[in-house]
Amino acid sequence: MRPGRAMGRRALCAWTGALLLAAGVPVPAQPAGAADHKGHAGPMGRHKPQLAIGAAFSPSGELWIVGLDEQARLFTRSSADAGRSWSAPRVLDTAGDTVAAEGESSPKIAFGPEGRAVITYTQPLDKPYTGRIRMLRSADGGRSFSAPFTVHRDQQVITHRFDAVAFDAKGTLHTLWIDKRDAEASRAAGRKDYRGAAIYRNASTDGGVTFGPDMKVADHSCECCRIALAPAPEGGVAALWRHVFAPNQRDHAFAAIVGTAQRTQAVRATQDGWAIDACPHHGPGLAPAAQGYHAVWFGERAGVAGVRYGRLTADGTPQGEPRLLPDAQAEHADVRSAGRHVAITWRGFDGEAFRWRAWVSADEGRSFSLRELGRSGGESDQPRLAQHGQRIVALWRTAEGVQVETLVP
Repeated sequence: MRPGRAMGRRALCAWTGALLLAAGVPVPAQPAGAADHKGHAGPMGRHKPQLAIGAAFSPSGELWIVGLDEQARLFTRSSADAGRSWSAPRVLDTAGDTVAAEGESSPKIAFGPEGRAVITYTQPLDKPYTGRIRMLRSADGGRSFSAPFTVHRDQQVITHRFDAVAFDAKGTLHTLWIDKRDAEASRAAGRKDYRGAAIYRNASTDGGVTFGPDMKVADHSCECCRIALAPAPEGGVAALWRHVFAPNQRDHAFAAIVGTAQRTQAVRATQDGWAIDACPHHGPGLAPAAQGYHAVWFGERAGVAGVRYGRLTADGTPQGEPRLLPDAQAEHADVRSAGRHVAITWRGFDGEAFRWRAWVSADEGRSFSLRELGRSGGESDQPRLAQHGQRIVALWRTAEGVQVETLVP
C-alpha cells in the first residue's frame, strides 16, 4: 500500500517499517513507551554510519557543518563557496562524550553576533532513553571552542534530548529540548495519565556563558521528534513540535518565545487528527512568512498519510488547507523562506534508493516547481536547509559525502 492512499495506524506502521527496513534505516513509528529509541537508549553502537549533521552560515557567509566522522568524533568543516569546496575536517574535544548523530537527533551549530557561536548535541546516557544536552561555546566565530558543558540545570538521569538551538535577532541564545522530568514525577506519584514528555528551554544573553532557569514551554510533547525553530517577528524565536493532544492525537503545537520571559502559550498548529499511540520519529519544519509562517510536517489526515505544506498565522494557528508534497514517499522535509521565495527539501525511498528532491516557490508558496537534486542507494541523513540573507542552500549527507545545492536565488 502506498502512503498516499488511505490507511489505518497498523497499515501505516507496517508500510513505514517495510519501506525503511528495506532502506536499512530505523523504523520511525513505534509504540510509545516501548524500546523505540534504539539510537538513543545509551552509548550508541558503531554498526552503521552516523551521518546526521547540522548546518549554518556564519555572519561572513561561510557555510559550516558539524557531524561525526568515521571514528564517531565530532568535527566541523566550512566552505567559502557554498559547498563546492571544503576546509579540512577539524575534530573537536568532547571530553569523551558519546554524541547522538542519527535521524531526528543531530548535532547543531548556530552563529550569533560579536563572534559568538555554539555547537549543541544530545549525549545519550547509560540508562535507557536518557540523555543530556551539551554545548560547546565559541567567542571567536568558531576558530576555537570551549570544553562541552550541560545546558540545563536539571541533572536527573532522565530524558533531556532532541535539542534545538538558535540566536534571535537581538542576540539572545535559545536552547530547547524534550524533557521528561514531569512525566517521571507523575509516574513517581502513582499517576499514569501524563501523555508523552514536555518541551523545556532556557536563554542566554551572553552567548552561552551564563543561562537563565529551565523553563517549561508545554506539557505533553511527543517523545522523540525534532523541534523546529524560526525567527519570530517580535525578535524572539518561534517553535513548532509534534504534540500529543488528548487522548492520543499526534498533531503539532506552536509557541512564540521572546527573550528570557517565563511565560509562553502553546497553540494547536495542525489539525490532522492523527490518532496513533506511537512515536513517529518525524519532526516538522518552520520558516517565517510575510504574515505568519510556512510549515511542513508529516501526519495522517482523513486517512491519507504524507508530508504536508501549510501556512500558519502569526500566533501559530492553521491558515487555509495544507497541501501534500508532490511525492507520496516524502519524509523528513525542511523549509526556509527568503522574501517571496519558499524552499522545501526532503528525501523519499522509491523502492531501490533514496531520492533527494526540492519544491521551490517564488510567490510566497502559492505555486511551486519540483527539482530533482540527487539519489543514493546507501545510508543517508535527512536533508537540511541553511540560509544566509536571500540565499538558501540544501544539504544532504550520504555515505559518499555532503552534497550542497543552491535553491534560492
